Amino acid sequence: MDQTMWHQLGESALAEKLGSNPQTGLSAAEAAERLNAHGRNELSEGKRVSPLTLLLNQFKDFMVLVLVGATLLSGLLGEYLDAVTIVAIIVINGILGFVQEYRAEQSLRSLKALSAPTARVMRDGKTIELPAALLVPGDIVLLESGDRIPADIRLLETNGLYAEESALTGESVPASKHILPIAEADLPAGDMKNIGFMGTMVTRGTGRGIVVRTGMGTEMGKIAHLIAQTEAMETPLQHRLEQLGKILIVVALGLTVMVVIAGILHGQPPYGMFLAGVSLAVAAIPEGLPAIVTIALALGVQRMIKRKAIVRKLPSVETLGCASVICSDKTGTLTQNKMTVTKLWTGGRKLDVTGEGYEPTGDVLENGCPADLKRDSALRRMLQIAALCNNARLLPAQERQAKKKKEKDEDRESWFMKGDPTEGALIVLAAKLGVTVSSLEGLYKREKEYPFDSERKRMSVLVSHHGGRLVCTKGAPDLLIEQCAYALWDGNVVPFTATLRQKAAAAAEEMAHSALRVLGLAYRDLRPQDACESERDVECQMIFVGLTGMIDPPRKEVREAIATCRRAGIKTVMITGDHQLTAEAIAQQLGIVPRGGGSLSGRQLASMTDEELDRIADDTYVYARVAPEHKLRIVKALQRKGHVVAMTGDGVNDAPAIKAADIGIAMGITGTDVSKEASALVLSDDNFATIVAAIEEGRGIYENIRKFIRYLLASNVGEILTMFLAMMAGLPLPLVPIQILWVNLVTDGLPAMALGVDQAEKDLMQQKPRPAKENIFARRLGWKIVSRGVLIGLCTLGAFWVTLQSNGGNLVEAQTVAFATLVLAQLIHVFDCRSSRSIFHRNLLQNRYLVLAVLSSLALMFAVLYVDALQPIFKTVPIGLREWSLVFVAAGIPTFLMGIGSVLSSQSKGKRTRITYGSSKPAAR
Repeated sequence: MDQTMWHQLGESALAEKLGSNPQTGLSAAEAAERLNAHGRNELSEGKRVSPLTLLLNQFKDFMVLVLVGATLLSGLLGEYLDAVTIVAIIVINGILGFVQEYRAEQSLRSLKALSAPTARVMRDGKTIELPAALLVPGDIVLLESGDRIPADIRLLETNGLYAEESALTGESVPASKHILPIAEADLPAGDMKNIGFMGTMVTRGTGRGIVVRTGMGTEMGKIAHLIAQTEAMETPLQHRLEQLGKILIVVALGLTVMVVIAGILHGQPPYGMFLAGVSLAVAAIPEGLPAIVTIALALGVQRMIKRKAIVRKLPSVETLGCASVICSDKTGTLTQNKMTVTKLWTGGRKLDVTGEGYEPTGDVLENGCPADLKRDSALRRMLQIAALCNNARLLPAQERQAKKKKEKDEDRESWFMKGDPTEGALIVLAAKLGVTVSSLEGLYKREKEYPFDSERKRMSVLVSHHGGRLVCTKGAPDLLIEQCAYALWDGNVVPFTATLRQKAAAAAEEMAHSALRVLGLAYRDLRPQDACESERDVECQMIFVGLTGMIDPPRKEVREAIATCRRAGIKTVMITGDHQLTAEAIAQQLGIVPRGGGSLSGRQLASMTDEELDRIADDTYVYARVAPEHKLRIVKALQRKGHVVAMTGDGVNDAPAIKAADIGIAMGITGTDVSKEASALVLSDDNFATIVAAIEEGRGIYENIRKFIRYLLASNVGEILTMFLAMMAGLPLPLVPIQILWVNLVTDGLPAMALGVDQAEKDLMQQKPRPAKENIFARRLGWKIVSRGVLIGLCTLGAFWVTLQSNGGNLVEAQTVAFATLVLAQLIHVFDCRSSRSIFHRNLLQNRYLVLAVLSSLALMFAVLYVDALQPIFKTVPIGLREWSLVFVAAGIPTFLMGIGSVLSSQSKGKRTRITYGSSKPAAR
């Protein structure tokens, strides 16, 4: 990779090094040769996965392999219908996963295809426009406001050039650019003021530069390379399902061996006992589990799309649900990325400005009362300067050409700003009180502009009006105050005394300490004989009018979203490239920093070892002025502390940390392609509040997965014990293999799918995040599965034995009673699985999908029992009222006993709480 310090070289050295003429550019032939040598000016996408590979990848999951084993076992039993059914489940499961991932990738590619950047280049002495991908080192590129910089360019000429580099550096304020060489060698990108970086945007001015780096050699390319080197994390759900699959296969093989050995010891033929053992192994594996997990996640993904989040990987919603830390970028994520004037100071008076964003509605308030523009000459002059000394334009949304045509009306913004964000804030300020550019056009005519530069730190315009000529100036307060000899004070022009200067300087300092970006405003009435050839002629003996304080305001819904996160036990961390003072002020406004919480600058972080960072990571809530590698260190430090980390961001500089985090979240509107491709979740509305919705969705999905795991495995334990105990007792098999499969796929499957869309319990977002390494059977889930499964198995076997004894040994009728008891016991149990407390804790009819699923399963059960054509297939016979009475009693016993146990457990827990704490307040978790 090229290590040349391009920012240190002057124009002649650059031209010689790159073999290019700064005036005429490269020849077409030379450009073609360099394109072959250097390659296209594009970021490497990495190896694109073909649709076929994407489909085949769906069948590599461990549980899918378990299902393949179940298919082979069913084939050995001669149950070809069972084998075909399991294969159908495998295929459906794979197609569901493939469709979701393929659609997500296509959505992201279509977003990327929306931008086809071009560049204006000097070739053979002529200015031409060509695709940015064809740029080569040595090309001379022309830039103007609104252009996206197509490569890393060493600037040779600038005229008030500013570039918005937040995607690369995190800075919310556009950076001024110049052409002078910079002597210092080791500089971060944000301090290379003479270089324009690929992917950043020109917000103001014009410029010309020479391409020094293209493609993967650019600063963006370096970060893209860093992403490729970052290892993606396995999600907790993937880990837990793999764990569950291993447990199930071990249980299945163990049961098979036990049954075979037990049968042989009882004198049964080895072959017959082997087939009986295999049937138990088929019963032990919940064939519907992977499909239901995938369906639950896919349905969650569809709900998230409605909430404006694109899920690129199915398990990511669940992973976000167990996040304990959200690391969020500031600019555009927590804030609106719209500079807004909020404070004014003039003549010793402090004024507040209301209104948000680019909407020209709001008031200027003094002591809570609206200011009177007609009587307040100082405020009127401030607004005139703000509007006249300005190149930004505020336009109604209907004039916007691009990309928002498909959005809903309520999502569209009424106004948008074209130009520099700082100037846009001043335009909106003036427009709020009716002082618009159009209203001033008839009164003032611009004659000349004196552009902003980094030395003067101010901009002036000369306008003519019926009374003469007027100079309007805005700029850095400290330098502007020095150029002023007078001040507009109490409506009068008075000498700008040392006392008044001190008051103005103190007001500017106070605003700066509140994290506001401060600009001073001044003017001068020119006499006919006054010179105006240069800025030195006009920017002197000026009249100081006042100060404006502006900030990129927080999104209005973010504060409540952060409060919700706090109640849910989730820490929000701000990571930004912006100044520490600004970051701390925004964090305080949003309620990110609790009492005792700290902040850290990138410089402080760089001097720390990983061990030192680990020690303070839990108590640090704001990281300011950080570089991409710092973000990566922060994420890894939090992960070493045991946190599940979600990283949000929109810039290229966020991408490595997004990929390294347990779940990466990219912004869909302002986000770069690099950050989107590194992420697992893309927010199409760039709204931090959407993340909170995703957290709630993720927690709900995980709890629903636990619900149907509880339901499926308890049901399967009941099936296994029914058969296992019968064989151990020397009884005939109470269920034939086709009945077991029917129960697994129909009675288990439909209600389990309905549990996958169950409503979340009310206190879901009042609970702490579950531990990252929590076993899927934690919080007594394993005990609930085993105890309920044992009761279902014993009651089913009891009903089978009673029927067998009372009907003269009619095996088919006894198996039918056992089958009906097992099905009904499971359908009652499914309502119990909706709550961690008891079956009566929640409204039984709340989940209408579950009610419909249970009714469907009952209807299918009656069909199997009473439709003549189905009876031979499922080995059933019709049963009478006496048998049904036995079925209902046996099926209801497990829920009755578990309900009593739940009540006694709750009472015992309440007594322990009162004894321990002496009050009814529960123990803290």
